[in-house]
Amino acid sequence: MVVPHYDDLDRLDLCLASLAAQTLPRERVEIVVADNGSPCGEAVLRDRIAGRAALTICRDRGAGPARNAGVAASRHPLLAFIDSDCVAAPGWLAGGVAALARADLVGGRVDVSVRAPGRRSGAEAFEQVFAFDNRRYVEQLHFSVTANLFTRRAVFDAVGGFRTEVAEDLDWCRRAVAAGYRLAYADDAAIRHPARADWAELKRKWQRLQREAHATTLERRGGGVRWLARSWGLPPSILLHAPRVWRAATLDNRVERWRALATLARLRLWRFADAHRLWLGRSR
Repeated sequence: MVVPHYDDLDRLDLCLASLAAQTLPRERVEIVVADNGSPCGEAVLRDRIAGRAALTICRDRGAGPARNAGVAASRHPLLAFIDSDCVAAPGWLAGGVAALARADLVGGRVDVSVRAPGRRSGAEAFEQVFAFDNRRYVEQLHFSVTANLFTRRAVFDAVGGFRTEVAEDLDWCRRAVAAGYRLAYADDAAIRHPARADWAELKRKWQRLQREAHATTLERRGGGVRWLARSWGLPPSILLHAPRVWRAATLDNRVERWRALATLARLRLWRFADAHRLWLGRSR
């Protein structure tokens, strides 16, 4: 298992505790934490890891380089990727490994967790509805988030490592699928990923996603036109997706639904403006 990490020791502790509780025998499991140069320093990291995983330090910034470093430091023929802020269900690893019998890369279920159900912030309510629909990503968009991804080392070596400055999960999985490798979804390989707590966290997430998506889109033929066309679909999508928010079984009351709707509108309009800023920066 490869766990990229940067400056989030408390959640790393929870992640490692969940990995230690997997149903597969511990002697069959290898865990590597690939730290991205956390300011706390290596000694503090080793103290928090407390022998539950090997530690490798990756000085190249980004989750993609950290994952690549984790793979390089590991030896197991099977690879399982999970983010350090995630908590794995006890059967996560067994479910993902079993699914590799029918596919070359596997994406598992990602459930969104919140701090206080019934009192979700706008960002939490929005993510509870829209974030990490990994079944749809796998079955319709042909990629899995790297927070919950399984493959064989031989496949990883053939496809190559994760790239930087692009949407790394989309890019890597589509390279693998284009090379003829089979992608499948495993609902029983489940993890929990925390929702962004507030607007500032949600905006930081989408600033990164916008940059990566822009770079990925420009690599395709007619990428600039595709990018603008997609950006102009963002304002109408507010009305299109509003019923999904109002009917969402994952939200508990009207206050949460109104907060989610307000965040949906705010985020889609911000993305619309930011998409043009990125496009104009490229055009200069």
